[in-house]
Amino acid sequence: MTVHEIIRIEKLHKVYRMGRMEVRAVRGISMEVAAGEFVAIMGASGSGKSTMMNIIGCLDTLTRGGYWLDGEDVATIGAKKLAAIRNKKIGFVFQSFNLLPKLTAQKNVELPMIYAGVSGKKRRQAAAEALERVGLGDRMHHKPSELSGGQMQRVAIARSLVNKPAIILADEPTGNLDSKSGEEIIGIFQSLNDEGATIVMVTHEREVAMHSKRIVMFRDGLVVTDEPVENPMRAGGQKPEAYGG
Repeated sequence: MTVHEIIRIEKLHKVYRMGRMEVRAVRGISMEVAAGEFVAIMGASGSGKSTMMNIIGCLDTLTRGGYWLDGEDVATIGAKKLAAIRNKKIGFVFQSFNLLPKLTAQKNVELPMIYAGVSGKKRRQAAAEALERVGLGDRMHHKPSELSGGQMQRVAIARSLVNKPAIILADEPTGNLDSKSGEEIIGIFQSLNDEGATIVMVTHEREVAMHSKRIVMFRDGLVVTDEPVENPMRAGGQKPEAYGG
């Protein structure tokens, strides 16, 4: 059976210019991510992992090389279409949650659907279902200030799911959480992956990365190792319903 390729990166370079200085953040990386994979990207600060995540998420552009997202050459896509692809095909989960403080959990989850032009009734229903999936059905009318860190990250995960993206990108998703909440969040990612979601996660914690199925190690803008995890650790946490179901 042919495995569908979600991400293909070939000889990718990213150079930042700061006055007369050049910072080579990524230096000729090639890698692929197939549909249904759960990949952890590791590396020290300055290794290029966050730059790569921003390029994969179409938040930044490459200097040279190639990047294909779900079969489309990102370099040939105009800004308007790229914004639509980013909203529809990519779900983002950030370390800092990035929730709007004045909106309820449900309204925060609805935001990507507003940009996608989904009607109000469908938005409310989909947001409620996504929050149920991450175990927050009883917190949908609470604002971020009324939620714990783990609950806020669950809201962020629910928001990342509502447009049924091809890939979920998680940047240090447990970085601001205590160990118990972090374990629950990783459990949700594993359950989503079990149901077919493709996940790429940046983490600096080896123990967190060991819950994935493959670890790609970055150093000085290069991939130094890319290896499968033979026996991924299993986390606790609630098992969501089937991804996209």
